[in-house]
Amino acid sequence: MQQPARVAIDLGAESCRVSLLRWDGGKPVIDLMHRIPNGPMHRGNSLHWPIETILAGLEEGLRKAADAAPEGIASIGVDSWSVDYARLAPDGSLLRAPFCYRDERTVRSKEATDAIIAPLSLFQRTGTLPLRINTIYQLLADPADGIDPRAPWAMLPEYVLYWLSGRRVAEYTNASHTGLVSLKTGDWDSDLFRLLGLAIEAAPPIVPTGTILGPLKGALASLAAFKNTQIIAPAAHDTASAIAGIPAALDAAAYISTGTWSLVGTITATPATTQHALDAGYTNIGAAGGGLLFHSLINSMWVLKKCMDAWAEQGRVWDIEDLVQKSATCDAATGVLDMDAEGLMLDTEMPKRVNSELARLGFDPIPDVAGNEPAFARVIFESLAVRYAAALANLEKMLNRKLERIHMIGGATRNKLLIRLTEERTGLRVEIGEGESSTVGSLAIQIAASEAAGKPVTHDAIRHWATVLCARC
Repeated sequence: MQQPARVAIDLGAESCRVSLLRWDGGKPVIDLMHRIPNGPMHRGNSLHWPIETILAGLEEGLRKAADAAPEGIASIGVDSWSVDYARLAPDGSLLRAPFCYRDERTVRSKEATDAIIAPLSLFQRTGTLPLRINTIYQLLADPADGIDPRAPWAMLPEYVLYWLSGRRVAEYTNASHTGLVSLKTGDWDSDLFRLLGLAIEAAPPIVPTGTILGPLKGALASLAAFKNTQIIAPAAHDTASAIAGIPAALDAAAYISTGTWSLVGTITATPATTQHALDAGYTNIGAAGGGLLFHSLINSMWVLKKCMDAWAEQGRVWDIEDLVQKSATCDAATGVLDMDAEGLMLDTEMPKRVNSELARLGFDPIPDVAGNEPAFARVIFESLAVRYAAALANLEKMLNRKLERIHMIGGATRNKLLIRLTEERTGLRVEIGEGESSTVGSLAIQIAASEAAGKPVTHDAIRHWATVLCARC
């Protein structure tokens, strides 16, 4: 009998994907069923995610998956970027479009929080780097936007899981990124909620990675392929799913997960919450199957994407692969950006922001004229490689661990220039992993969860299935 198919939904800040795993002669085949363009939308002075458009696109993708899998679909899992959430009305419907983490409303709420609990104390309590974008500061900003702080909420991937299953939960790896989970208990820090005046009753219950939430509900459940489909919470944090998709052991290796953000780190058994770790920009996030992802969050391809958007508005349209190829033939960059500079986190006039940052650091700006786009790209790639090297050096120092190689996953695995620059700057060999590693990790967790039948999903089981799925090529 043919094995049933499975679906992985991956929500990305630039696109959302519905992927289908099927088995051909016992070998796994993963196909992209549907891609939905995504990006934050301006509504007045605020940034929001187009959640209704996303859900409509996901439904279309799931219908395509059902048509393509007459053998039936065993499970659906969802992962996404972290920190953002949806508030629910009393009847369970969406209260309003979710805010985007780049919205500047959290500036004031973080300042107010820092006055109540020092960033280092919060870091030592939760393990989460206290970044302005974190869920904790977004929740605290809600009342100023006229949002009832007692309204129930769900993180974005878990909101989609709720849309599919009717069950509202917070999956552990994603919850650990909110800044509200206790390192000691692995559950919501109730004392911290009280200290900050947050309503803990609005928070969903935290469940382990691989929790089976129940059968698919709603109109899609009437399709034949979804007759026996279970909704599973994989590692709902896309980075945790992406690292779960690495088949190799990471005991002597670092990972670099590249995309809108880059995550540079490794898996640890115990948290690191020193002043050094805080100052160096590291965070401790739950890993699938146990342990912690200890990594630095680095502003990454967002900078190039927003440059390309600005150029496109002027008719200077580039294909990303062509831009990478042209940038490789440029002279070495004459300047290096601070990729974590606040100005590079925003979403408008990025070429101008890049030049302002170069000038601030004492470098010559790049004339923003047609033909100079590869020079901008080269500066960004060089700057990322320098930032990666600094992050890895800090990692070795803090963990007292010598790294032997880097496992790179995500979109930049096709960027040969960035890979070469990373090897040159770090002195470490770069192993190329899956471009869509979060999809592989989600699927591996789903299979492991189905086999575990309600028992905890282990790291070994996840790695086994990641190895099987990665061997398909």
